[in-house]
Amino acid sequence: MHDVSSNTGLLAETHLVENQPPALQDYNLFKADPALREAVVREGAGWAVDSLTEYGQLCGRPEMIELGNQANRCKPELFTHDRYGHRINEVRFHPAYHQLMSMAIEGGLHGSPWSDPVPGAHVARAARYLLHAQLEAGHGCPVTMTFAAIPALRHQPDLAAVWEAKITAPSYDPRNIPASAKTGLTVGMAMTEKQGGSDVRANTTRARSIGAGGPGQPYELVGHKYFVSAPMCDLFLVLAQAPGGLTCFLLPRWHPDGHINALHLIRLKDKMGNASNASSETELRGALAWMVGEEGRGVATILEMVAMTRFDCMIGSAAGMRQAAVQALHHCRHRRAFGKRLWDQPLMQNVLADLALESEAATALALRVARAVDDSARESEQLLVRLATAFGKYWICKRTPGHAYEAMECIGGSGVMEDSMMPRLYREAPVNAIWEGSGNIQALDMLRATGREPGCIQALMEELALARGADRTFDAWLDALGDDLADPMELEYRARDLAQSMALGLQASLLIRAGHGAVSDAFVASRLSGNRGQLYGALPTGVDCQAIMERAWSELII
Repeated sequence: MHDVSSNTGLLAETHLVENQPPALQDYNLFKADPALREAVVREGAGWAVDSLTEYGQLCGRPEMIELGNQANRCKPELFTHDRYGHRINEVRFHPAYHQLMSMAIEGGLHGSPWSDPVPGAHVARAARYLLHAQLEAGHGCPVTMTFAAIPALRHQPDLAAVWEAKITAPSYDPRNIPASAKTGLTVGMAMTEKQGGSDVRANTTRARSIGAGGPGQPYELVGHKYFVSAPMCDLFLVLAQAPGGLTCFLLPRWHPDGHINALHLIRLKDKMGNASNASSETELRGALAWMVGEEGRGVATILEMVAMTRFDCMIGSAAGMRQAAVQALHHCRHRRAFGKRLWDQPLMQNVLADLALESEAATALALRVARAVDDSARESEQLLVRLATAFGKYWICKRTPGHAYEAMECIGGSGVMEDSMMPRLYREAPVNAIWEGSGNIQALDMLRATGREPGCIQALMEELALARGADRTFDAWLDALGDDLADPMELEYRARDLAQSMALGLQASLLIRAGHGAVSDAFVASRLSGNRGQLYGALPTGVDCQAIMERAWSELII
């Protein structure tokens, strides 16, 4: 009989695992991102480089990356009542979510610029947020709203004196207990109602005073909220109709006397993305709240919060772009097809360099706005914040979904698999474009800013002109933008186009001044010439793709 035992193992081997990239982990997200490193220094937070380097190393650890995966795989669950029938309004999360929240809050992402307002504080915080959000985006919602609540709360100094220290404290306590028993608090927002959506003036929730009434005084709120972000927070900023009109209120999750406040969670939203974060429908059944700011000035008051949440939408989308670009660049640096690495193939280089350009431009714009927030005591910087937050959120968030898809396509079939980070990045990509005011809302807000504060346009044009003389195409485009902005015809109809032009102009100006010629030349040639730049991978000839790719992802420096 023929002995086949020696061949059995060989015959069972179907293939070797080869031509696959190594896992993207154990790298320093900050050191590997020259665009972010340079922007931090350029915009006035050079003092934070060492701490950001440490944070970048933490974010690249495999166990940190896995926390993002776990938090998204296990969605939060709502428990309205305990087993005895008592209402508890409890949202339960996977432990990974709480670990990410602890990391964010202990890292100061929720309040460090308010508790320690040193020069460059907002730039440093924006850079740290951009690193952190690459791990997982959903838990950024309560972090952002907690951060953004402080400017609105300061409209009512007596309430700010009571709550601000605990809101900005670097302490995360997820327990469903009264705020008085906690050392740190998170803040959510409740504006949207079924019948109004973005049109909050259509809200019908009613506020009835308990006693004298007026700013800082207690009220009972009755109504519904169709979209409450992060209902597990300890406090909420809420809009309701007082006798004098739509007004802002601060509503605690627990009543000061120790019972659950009458903010009743009805159900959690089943969202396409943002899976780790809870969003809910609620009913207010006589919920206790205190008036914040002047009666009838609720929109103006809460817009202080919304301006900062929109700012964070820019940062979060820039983080998504960066991580998507890194995933694609890393894959293509190792993957071979048709006899050579994808990284070395001209058409793929066109796509990869384009993705890197978009990511760097988003980072540059987000951190420039952060510097303007830091310097908002200066009128020109305050005006720039007002305008650039609107068009920056519009454009960066609008570009992110296509960017995520294109990065996914670079990876191919493996990028569609749920054990890859790419599907999560893709599902997350539209969220920031829709939340906190969708594209049309941002474009209209840009028009309102230019109409009410004409100095906004002057501040922007002076900022753009700092790059004049370095590139003929940019100079000609800048002249054309000035003409467009001076044309009063059909402004609302043209609002999206104007917002796009402003964003591209500021990105181009920043990249030119940053001094990396390959990047700025390619950006101007592809975004400010003709009709290019709508789809990725259509860079004109003459672009130094290799230099752009190496700048975006050089594995020698990670």
